Amino acid sequence: MSQDFVIEAFPRDDQGKGASRRLRREERKIPAIIYGGDKGATPISIWHNELKKSLENEAFFSHVLTIDLEGKKESVVLKDLQRHPYKLVLTHADFLRVDKDHEIHVNVPLHFLNEEKAPAIKLQGGVANHQITEVEVICLPQNLPEYIEVDMATVDMDQVIHLSDLRLPEGVRIAALLQGEDHDLPVVAIHKPRGAKVDDEAEGEEGEEGESKE
Repeated sequence: MSQDFVIEAFPRDDQGKGASRRLRREERKIPAIIYGGDKGATPISIWHNELKKSLENEAFFSHVLTIDLEGKKESVVLKDLQRHPYKLVLTHADFLRVDKDHEIHVNVPLHFLNEEKAPAIKLQGGVANHQITEVEVICLPQNLPEYIEVDMATVDMDQVIHLSDLRLPEGVRIAALLQGEDHDLPVVAIHKPRGAKVDDEAEGEEGEEGESKE
């Protein structure tokens, strides 16, 4: 993993809706919690704007993060994020403790490469249809990938790439595939646009009619 994210955190004693509102309004912080592992849940508060800025980086969601709570550091992953229903404001964050000896479940984004180079798109007018843009993986924290690449360079027209077709880093498994073949979901395919298919069918019918008249 190429980046390090450190989140400054503060102890949070007052809890409840009123305390959370004061925290957001007066201190520009939001309530959060650290849980999991062999420790109890730890209520904390973190700077709202710093977290919001970090969220602009896609890698933040699929990295092991460091929470610095008054000099005590813990390794965590972001498990849940709550937002205001209509304002551009964060309201709460959940962080799960991790350690190097225990596997974690994390959603990792998919990066689709070489779409413009695929002959089915470049030469045949196909369009990529993305069914999934992220996937839940299981791995040790040190093996957590920032993203998983899906190379589209050789994908043919009407070919479907499934979860089982993805190339994974060593030590990484896809959670859905552990549930059986029925969960081998489609990820992406290249198809002709619907209008183009109708035109092709119409041309075929006209050709057949012309041949029958002769």
